Amino acid sequence: MNHRSATAWAGALGATGVALGALGAHALRTTLGASGMLDTWKTAATYQMLHAASLLALAGVLPTLKDAPARLLSWSGRLWAAGAVLFSGSLYLLALGGPRWLGPVTPLGGICLILGWVLLAVGALRAS
Repeated sequence: MNHRSATAWAGALGATGVALGALGAHALRTTLGASGMLDTWKTAATYQMLHAASLLALAGVLPTLKDAPARLLSWSGRLWAAGAVLFSGSLYLLALGGPRWLGPVTPLGGICLILGWVLLAVGALRAS
């Protein structure tokens, strides 16, 4: 992932995060509240927006790095993007009554997010 794709992912995740957050807070609030899934929806939107902002910050750093740190941070961005889609996406769908097989997708997305943060730390320690 380079700075342009990180910025593009940040924009896509940010725009859809705001839209889905507003959808849950307004149009779906009664439905989600009745099914007890409003907090799940809020968690999905929060994690999505957090990682959109993180990708935007990463996009600003990537052009300044070389070699191993750049590769690690590039993978960090890929993992954040994939993790946000898997984690938040599965939670949104589950909150709307999606199929139960989506349940195991959520922790896979969470693992991607965690690994992205670990690679960020390792890349930062290796940067000169």
